[in-house]
Amino acid sequence: MTLGGIFSIESAAQAMFWVVVGLTLAGAVIAVFPRIILYNVLGLALALTGVAGIYLFLGSAFIALMQLLIYVGAICIAIVFAIMLSRPLHLDLPKRQLPKVAMALGSSFLFLAATLAVAVKTPWKEAAERSTDWSVTAIGHLLLTRYGLVFEVISLVLLVAIIGAILTAGYSRRLTS
Repeated sequence: MTLGGIFSIESAAQAMFWVVVGLTLAGAVIAVFPRIILYNVLGLALALTGVAGIYLFLGSAFIALMQLLIYVGAICIAIVFAIMLSRPLHLDLPKRQLPKVAMALGSSFLFLAATLAVAVKTPWKEAAERSTDWSVTAIGHLLLTRYGLVFEVISLVLLVAIIGAILTAGYSRRLTS
């Protein structure tokens, strides 16, 4: 079958795939090399949009839409807000206080020890069946049953990042006042 007698559908699909791969790679290059952080975030958004396009080519429209909503729509926007709310780069950094550094190291070590304890004590078993059902119904069922805790932990991490950006912005404004 041809499109207007010029291209076959297969060659047009292959050309579009390479366009999406090119956009993904261009976004990755833009995310890494410029020295202006806003350009890096925009490159990241372009690369993640390209990854969503690759998911479409793999036949998973739901995952592609989630990629756009979560990573491009939420994460990249949260990074832009963090940039806007953070301290200007021309200001000097405040001195670190030893009690705060000690508490941060202690709580990090405690979290690492708890995570390792859970990983070591969990009886890991190989899945009896390897399901290849990637329908919206199956993914939704797994997110609400088996992976509900993981989903909530991810949202908690995002909440902590947003609160950290707000606190950082408030602290930097007190320094400049």
